[in-house]
Amino acid sequence: MELIDLIPQRGIIVSCQADPNTPTESVDMIVAFAESAQMGGACGLRLNSAEHVAAVRARVSLPIIAIQKSIPLGEKVLITGDHNEVGPLADAGAEVIAFDATDRQRPSSLKQIVAAIHQNGALALADIRSAADIARAIELGVDAIATTLSVWDLPEYVPDFALIEALRQECDLPIIAEGNFWTPDDIRRAFDMGAYAVVIGSAITRPWRITEYYVHHTR
Repeated sequence: MELIDLIPQRGIIVSCQADPNTPTESVDMIVAFAESAQMGGACGLRLNSAEHVAAVRARVSLPIIAIQKSIPLGEKVLITGDHNEVGPLADAGAEVIAFDATDRQRPSSLKQIVAAIHQNGALALADIRSAADIARAIELGVDAIATTLSVWDLPEYVPDFALIEALRQECDLPIIAEGNFWTPDDIRRAFDMGAYAVVIGSAITRPWRITEYYVHHTR
């Protein structure tokens, strides 16, 4: 199985997640977001936790990119940093499992995580932060690379087009563009630059962020 067997080129993947202590923090809301994404023509979903994957899989047929978030003390969110988190995600119905592929410390080695993903019959998606992470991700034998973590270094509402370009020049793997996509023009630009698919999150599934966006751009 390859990514192209699951997700069509120039497809839109919707990230259906909820921040802690927000109005959408419930399994029912996540399922509703996922069903709405499928109705609207999305080609895939990105979900956090085996619980959410299982709940959505029971109602939605779209391919699922799964992650398990944790927050190490004093650090940024860590995405699937322990190889023991992989099995439950795959068992719940995820076809693709994403993980943080930066050089930060984590409970398991990157090789252990990728091996666990493949051993569980899923595809491995490396979430990177910068061009410095590209060679590491390729060496791990991942199936695709996503620009997810570049948002840590960007202003709001600005996707990392430079990272998409760097990826296109340095590897032949499918590129999943993610982070700060808010407009159709930005999405088309990412596709034209070589992104295989684009993940949209806050612009669809975080109503307060959508409100903030309109407030910000109409002052």
